Amino acid sequence: MNRLALLAASALGLVVCAITPAVAAPSADTIETVTSCGSSGLQAGLATRVCAEVTGTSVTFYGKVGLAGPPSPGSPLPVTKELLTTLTVEVVGSAAPQTQIKPVLFTAATIEVRAPAGTAPCGSTVRGTFGVASYPRAASPVVHEITLTC
Repeated sequence: MNRLALLAASALGLVVCAITPAVAAPSADTIETVTSCGSSGLQAGLATRVCAEVTGTSVTFYGKVGLAGPPSPGSPLPVTKELLTTLTVEVVGSAAPQTQIKPVLFTAATIEVRAPAGTAPCGSTVRGTFGVASYPRAASPVVHEITLTC
């Protein structure tokens, strides 16, 4: 009878261990990075989007440029395009906007154009604007705003 009681207790212990998940407590100094993106737009015949990565009060905006859709089967590869990108970041109602103008070459792979990271106080609204121009097409910037909720 002792063996049967020991076997039942062991089985019950295994069931309890299987039901209770092991959870590690998160570190107090770990700050999560949250990424969000605005709506996509068409500029210079390409799909564009502006995104933001927020870690605490640090914000990094970046623009993405990619093909507007998959190439048709049997069509030639896209030709390399010279693009002039403009990425502007501003804390709404605060300091003057910071603008970065950068020429890039685009072939078929999605590229990212990153602005330097900046900080803003909690509760601030930060706006990123990304424009792409390619002769003879002018930029038609896409915009993304975020509010820092610290």
